[in-house]
Amino acid sequence: MIPRRGPRHHPRPTAALLADGHRARRSGLPAGVEVRVRRTRFTVGLTGTSPAGRRRTMTDTTPGQRVRPSGGKHRGKAVTLAIAAAVGGFLFGFDSSVINGAVDAVQDGFELSGVVTGLVVAVALLGCAFGAWLGGRLSDRWGRTRVMVLGAVLFFVSSVLSGLAFAAWDLALWRVVAGIGIGIASVIAPAYIAEIAPAAMRGRLGSLQQLAITLGIFAALLSDQLLATSAGGAAEELWFGLAAWRWMFLVCVVPAAVYGLIALRIPESPRYLVAQGRRDEARAVLADVLGPDEDPDERVAQIERTIRADAEHADRASLRGPVLGLLPVVWVGILLSVFQQFVGINVIFYYSTTLWQAVGFEESRSFLISTITSVTNVAVTFIAIGLIDKVGRRPLLLVGSAGMTLALGTMAVAFTNATGTGEDITLDGAWGVVALVAANAFVVFFGATWGPLVWVLLGEMFPNRIRAAALGVAASAQWVANFLITLSFPEMLDRWGATAPYLMYACFALLSFVFVLTKVPETKGVQLEDMEGLRVERRGRTAR
Repeated sequence: MIPRRGPRHHPRPTAALLADGHRARRSGLPAGVEVRVRRTRFTVGLTGTSPAGRRRTMTDTTPGQRVRPSGGKHRGKAVTLAIAAAVGGFLFGFDSSVINGAVDAVQDGFELSGVVTGLVVAVALLGCAFGAWLGGRLSDRWGRTRVMVLGAVLFFVSSVLSGLAFAAWDLALWRVVAGIGIGIASVIAPAYIAEIAPAAMRGRLGSLQQLAITLGIFAALLSDQLLATSAGGAAEELWFGLAAWRWMFLVCVVPAAVYGLIALRIPESPRYLVAQGRRDEARAVLADVLGPDEDPDERVAQIERTIRADAEHADRASLRGPVLGLLPVVWVGILLSVFQQFVGINVIFYYSTTLWQAVGFEESRSFLISTITSVTNVAVTFIAIGLIDKVGRRPLLLVGSAGMTLALGTMAVAFTNATGTGEDITLDGAWGVVALVAANAFVVFFGATWGPLVWVLLGEMFPNRIRAAALGVAASAQWVANFLITLSFPEMLDRWGATAPYLMYACFALLSFVFVLTKVPETKGVQLEDMEGLRVERRGRTAR
């Protein structure tokens, strides 16, 4: 919590700065200089124009006054807070990947059928959908940081009890609780980052959410491998009479505890503070993160104006609208989330071992194979971080959609030459290499564009009055889409082979290109308080 600051006061100009023209000339100003006194919150200065027409500015700081830090320090503070909030994304990635190392041991230990095992694995995604919806609503009442703490507590408790589960239904129950915690973390992080980040850096900082997700996936992969190797197998006993797969869940308490402690230390979102009447605290937070060219008082006043406008139009604070019951901008967020999952990215990660075996790699090398894919995903996220605030959101999304369409289409064509069915398919000769290259190209295009950019857009594109609630709905749609893709792929693989699902994902990637081109506005450099005016017009219709 940021301590309340004392009453605001404006420093008095020093005598030297209020001197008359004669004394000003004696102090070193040339004759003919027009002198005007300028007083700001932190400094008092002279701005003058010489006979040659050049503007000259001198400032004088009264002892004891606070001077705003340099731009570098502001950027460092904003980056630190964004990284802290993005730890929620690390939980997201860690949880989604940690189950992969335990699934076979869970199935054998509880003697589960394939269908029940799939439900135990996927049921957490439904918890995530509910958690995202809940987090969006609670954050406007409790604040962003308190809801982060709630998500950390739920994930911590579920990690312990999942590791100690005594039956399949018990494990499934605590997986749902874990999902709620992850869903909360997934929706709060982009909202918080968007609200504390300067507009010029918001895209890069928002991309840290996806970077944290990819790092979480990689960390869980390493953790699972280390525990399984130490025990001689995921089903073997490791420490204190518990099998290695149980420790895979128990290890999750570490990132959960770190996230909770961080949430207790970071400042609250400035917009929430202003909404609660805590203006001085909001100003203090903004003064720490805004660049030297931005005035925190002006930003606070801007937030206050939008909050007053929202209060005057309380009937517009609802998500309800004329398009199938929702506002057009909410549908844009929902479809961005759905397309992000419907291109099949999680199939590549969840079933990467099957794909790589199909092109000739042995199962024993699955760890190396999965590691290569995860490292690629982490590395290409830096492309988005470097380009998003220079190129913009829309161009990167369009490039990503085009690249994913080509890569997925190539994979679909390659698998028309496969032999075998289900998980026993094989690709011989050059087609195996083609499929391998296409799969990694798909990861590159997704990781550099749609992976991070969707989270950035969801955090910034909604008007202030509905941001948290709309983000919650959009993130919930993303988790439901993830659930559907995860469950449908094995069935499609068994019935029609790999060509059908990859062709379907290619079609969704193509549709995503058309959608971005016609419906997604550019938000680069736009203040959050100005998002209300963004619109994309196409054939006389407006999305706003």
